[in-house]
Amino acid sequence: MRFEIMRLDDVDGSAVDSNVVDAASVNRIVQQAASVGQRIYIRPAETSAS
Repeated sequence: MRFEIMRLDDVDGSAVDSNVVDAASVNRIVQQAASVGQRIYIRPAETSAS
């Protein structure tokens, strides 16, 4: 499963940038964000129909 992780602006909470990562990477990214006090939003990535 893949997830979209958005980095949020500290002032208004709007998405600054976003990355799609695999499930194995989510924990590492959450730990990094927590260590620097970064706000992030995580949701399942949309899958495109083929």
